[in-house]
Amino acid sequence: MNLSDFDYDLPEERIAQTPAEPRDSSRLLILNRESGYIDHRIFRDLPEYLRPGDVLVLNQTRVIPARLYATKAETGGKVEILLLKQRDDNQWEALVGGKNVLPGVQLNLQHGAETITATVIEELDGPRRVLEFSETVYPYLDQFGEMPLPPYITDYHGDPERYQTVFARQQGSSAAPTAGLHFTGEMLFDLQRNGIKIAYVTLHIGLDTFAPVRVEHIEEHKIHRERAVLTADDAKIINEAKLNGGRIIAVGTTSARTIETAAIRSAAFGTEDNDMSSVMATYRNLPTNMCPWRPVIAIDEETDLFITPGYQWRGVDTLLTNFHLPKSTLLMMVSSFAGHETVLQAYQTAIGEGYRFFSFGDAMLIV
Repeated sequence: MNLSDFDYDLPEERIAQTPAEPRDSSRLLILNRESGYIDHRIFRDLPEYLRPGDVLVLNQTRVIPARLYATKAETGGKVEILLLKQRDDNQWEALVGGKNVLPGVQLNLQHGAETITATVIEELDGPRRVLEFSETVYPYLDQFGEMPLPPYITDYHGDPERYQTVFARQQGSSAAPTAGLHFTGEMLFDLQRNGIKIAYVTLHIGLDTFAPVRVEHIEEHKIHRERAVLTADDAKIINEAKLNGGRIIAVGTTSARTIETAAIRSAAFGTEDNDMSSVMATYRNLPTNMCPWRPVIAIDEETDLFITPGYQWRGVDTLLTNFHLPKSTLLMMVSSFAGHETVLQAYQTAIGEGYRFFSFGDAMLIV
């Protein structure tokens, strides 16, 4: 398919600049991917569409204050840094804005009396660089860094915690898993009391949240790797829920990408692992109408899974997501799940009905 197939016109006023308050008061568009039927609800109505035995899969990544401001040690020129991925204690991949920020250039970051340095040690594609800090930068991020809100949010001056999910635990992300922003702690507790299970993944969101697709033929686009983690305990929750008749509900495209990566990895799985042998034995005896579902296995790896229309989904039954940018890889993934024309028609309906789009915007449940 072509990049232009994923374009649509969005009035600027539909881009949410502030989050809904409270979190669960955002709107929720329900889309049936088989019939195309649409219903309009409020996010706190979500429990009506879940049933005991279902499992919500949440991305527990936490956004770090990843936007830093520095000056060149030699010239004093201003440089903006957006941390993307940690390589080791002191090395980070980053987007770097500034002129002639080449290997060997030393950058100074200062906050009051505190100063640390970063040296450019490698030039990657475009504005990406590898930086080596003079010491571990994590303890300084609260002093030196800012929350890296997306560039289309230009008028938000509220609490930075509103750009974190209430279940964020694992630091390392450059952007929030925004489908999870609608949940309150009370809703999650109530869901569990009503028999809905919770499983967690960790996918630290990096470059592809910020990098536009620049090729017309989308199969030529190269997606960058992001670290995805699913523990054995959480894989067990997901597999047992499915084998007992529940649905796997991915909260956000990052959760979906992690689940699908873990399901693909299980395709080559044998029965030698005691933790999975009983699951695989049960799986092989499932009725054919449960195929092509596959169990998931524990993973801790860099994933470059790029999901576009034509992809055969293996692990996710239902997808909860926000409304995504035109021509984005996220819109391509959602179109793969629900159908290209169905999704674009739903987006047009959402625009006409006044839904709010992108990170601080409203949600869509695809069933």
